[in-house]
Amino acid sequence: MNYTELTAAIKGYAENTFPDTVGSFTSANQIATFVKMAEQRIYNMVQLPAIRKNVTGNLTSGNKYLTTPTDWLSTFSLAIINASNEYSYLLNKDVNFIRESYPDTDSPFYGVPKYYAVFDDNTFILGPTPDANYSAELHYFYYPNSIVTASTSWLGDNFDSVLLYGALLEAASFMKSEVEVINFYKARYDEAMEELKQLGDGKNRQDAYRSGQVRYPVR
Repeated sequence: MNYTELTAAIKGYAENTFPDTVGSFTSANQIATFVKMAEQRIYNMVQLPAIRKNVTGNLTSGNKYLTTPTDWLSTFSLAIINASNEYSYLLNKDVNFIRESYPDTDSPFYGVPKYYAVFDDNTFILGPTPDANYSAELHYFYYPNSIVTASTSWLGDNFDSVLLYGALLEAASFMKSEVEVINFYKARYDEAMEELKQLGDGKNRQDAYRSGQVRYPVR
């Protein structure tokens, strides 16, 4: 289901073309908002391959900070790669842990990083401070392009039911629909979401290396 088809489905199910304009909030703006809010809700509830991204970067000797990608939201894993092309996965810790464990950042105390922490919205801090230049590989969670702007998306192509009922739930709230209508859309959305979690957090996570990652029991 592409965005044109999704828009038509929302209007048809809701029996509303959303013709009224509130200020600059046009009919197109209204439906786009319903869809984007549904996408955000879905992406924050299920760990789909479509919301994972991989990038490589570089650590500089003597620099304990690593800049995050501009679209980074949270981390799945961070690894450093040495000159022999060997991977070492860093453990996620709190900034206080790294500061306390490696209080002296002078060059004699540099080493191979073992830990990382989220220092701020744009930066990781590493411990210990790198003793050489290393490559780094980051797997992280991000919001993919919305079907509103891209016309198609993984959800639209593979699981349009959860996207449709998620958008209808937002539309029903906007229209101040009867409780029965909202509850109906909520029930259908929950059914579709359970199926999606079976895939994203269940079948796709059965071979996860670290048990700390989300796993949903497969039925």
